[in-house]
Amino acid sequence: MPTAPPHGLDPDAAARRLREDGPNDLGTSQRRSLANIAWEVVREPMFLLLLGAGAVYLAMGDPREALVLLGFVVIIMGITIAQERRTDNTLAALRDLSSPRALVIRAGRAQRIAGREVVVGDLLLLSEGDRVPADGELLETHELASDESMLTGESEAVPKQAGHTVFAGTLVTSGQGMARVSATGRRTELGRIGQSLEAIGLENSPLRNEVARLTRRLVLIGITLSTLLAVLFVSLRGGWLEATLAGITLAMGILP
Repeated sequence: MPTAPPHGLDPDAAARRLREDGPNDLGTSQRRSLANIAWEVVREPMFLLLLGAGAVYLAMGDPREALVLLGFVVIIMGITIAQERRTDNTLAALRDLSSPRALVIRAGRAQRIAGREVVVGDLLLLSEGDRVPADGELLETHELASDESMLTGESEAVPKQAGHTVFAGTLVTSGQGMARVSATGRRTELGRIGQSLEAIGLENSPLRNEVARLTRRLVLIGITLSTLLAVLFVSLRGGWLEATLAGITLAMGILP
């Protein structure tokens, strides 16, 4: 007895589920705002020293030198912000490119959609070379196998049969199959792993910790020597503003 061809979700039902569940992505990437990037730049010791030197020149009645230094401050901030935004845009573009396309059946017709538009209940058509966009239960298979190394660490392909589960992010290495989506986004097995890693938190690498310790030591040394130089300058030649400027200059030479 012939079986009816699969129908899949209607477009309206798919759109409604997409609104209810949200897009099929892990949602872990957050773009930094201009204010956050600017704040990171302002906290840099070299930036603060340039700003301080400009303020000293202004207090000494030399607005030309002050404006030159403040101009450098603005240029440095502008270049840094532009580079950081360009980096964020590049990473966002790479994430979009890496998002797999999906071949689904909707309203009885096979169509290819963006992976982030896949919803629970969609019928996925899988074939060799496809990246599985969401978790799903296999309804039909033909010599299907998938690489689940990104989840299990095992590089050997896993044979799949009807009733088995395919997981988001895994790669179909052979065969074909059809699966009904059971979970999307952060509700997939891959999404739960990502949430577990986020809960653990990121620890700084030993190199990063060592660089931070070295920077703190250099800052402490710079402050100490700059203060001694300023005191010596005042005792020999007088003038706190000139002494402060000399100390700032020394600190700028010490900091990496």
